[in-house]
Amino acid sequence: MSISSAMNAGVAGLSANSSRLGTISDNIANASTFGYKRVETEFDSMIVGSGRGLYTAGGVRTSTQRVVTQDGAVVTTTHPLDLAMTGRGMLPVTTLANVTAGGDAELLMTRTGSFRPDANGILRTESGLVLMGWPTASDGSMPLVPRDTPGALQPIKVETNRPVGDPTTRVQIGANLPATETATAADGTSIPVKIEYFGNLGTSESLDVTFTPVVGGAGMSNEWQVQIRDTASGGAVVGTFNVVFDDTQALGGSIATVTPGAGTSYDAATGTIPLTVGGGELELFIGSPGGFTGLKQLAAPFSPSGITRNGSPAGQLVSVEIDNAGLVNATYDTGFIKTLFRVPVVDVSNPNGLIATEGQAFKPSRESGSFYLWDAGSGPTGDIAAYAREASTTDIAQELTHLITTQRAYSSNAKIIQTVDEMLQETTNIKR
Repeated sequence: MSISSAMNAGVAGLSANSSRLGTISDNIANASTFGYKRVETEFDSMIVGSGRGLYTAGGVRTSTQRVVTQDGAVVTTTHPLDLAMTGRGMLPVTTLANVTAGGDAELLMTRTGSFRPDANGILRTESGLVLMGWPTASDGSMPLVPRDTPGALQPIKVETNRPVGDPTTRVQIGANLPATETATAADGTSIPVKIEYFGNLGTSESLDVTFTPVVGGAGMSNEWQVQIRDTASGGAVVGTFNVVFDDTQALGGSIATVTPGAGTSYDAATGTIPLTVGGGELELFIGSPGGFTGLKQLAAPFSPSGITRNGSPAGQLVSVEIDNAGLVNATYDTGFIKTLFRVPVVDVSNPNGLIATEGQAFKPSRESGSFYLWDAGSGPTGDIAAYAREASTTDIAQELTHLITTQRAYSSNAKIIQTVDEMLQETTNIKR
């Protein structure tokens, strides 16, 4: 009967508004929680049926949804490992329990986190979320990895108390050789150059390069003999070659030909000479024929202003920072900066379908759709901001307004139950 359905509708109304009161309480309680996403309660009417002159109340039911797509304000901090997303996407994390248990770590994601190295050097939050990333190759490059699976992701670990060295694998010579030294009247004095490089154990070694002009019989020969000795090999000769420079109007001063000596080779396409030094293989760049980098010869004083190398001596870690592209860069007291990891950005089709877990983290679900790991700032994703946290999406004024309306609705539903009870009592009295 209709009077009984009214009682049921009132009870459903009490239950629905109690549920909404719970979400409001959670939202207000987490108004200062970084990364918190507010929860909304939706009301849906239940239609039971009605006939002519008779209506049966169906009541109401509720559903809740966490609004993950709403971004909180970005709040600046003073620590480089405080991270926040400035656009779509999330940071890949896992739990500390998964890391210590070994095996494949469960992929979780979060919008923000205050990451610090623990006793084992693992970057994690106080709540136990561990930041994940792809380890880079020894030269800092990023190998090819699958992006639809977390299999290649590893917990980011920074060894703060161990010195790190990076051996030199490439040396580039950029220098001007004086053209007048190859003239007939020149005295043929050699020009020595010492180029430092770093060995496999972080030691400082050097390539002793000697440029000797070939004095021409008439005019300038534009030719130089080059000898390379290695201190790590006891001063032994590790390479020799002759280089002739172009003197035409179009390419004057650039390399014309390179003739390697015995035991030395030259790749004209890359402009490099492979050398075997005391610690292994090393690539020496001198320039390609007709090129504008490397060795040149002009009528100007000798100037070795473009000599560079990779690698670094052994040094202690000074700081770790993550840039907006997600590169984890370690800076050492020698001035060397090494890229250790790349932190990707996780994106799903329906962020509101993610399942919330502890510590403002989320995990994929059937409703969220499958995930993809993007480079930060590429595709639909935003950048990663260091020295920043994302604030809660709770609007206190809005929640307090909802609190007032919920309280009124709850009281009104209670009044319905009271009224129905009085009417049932009247019905009982009539039967007596």
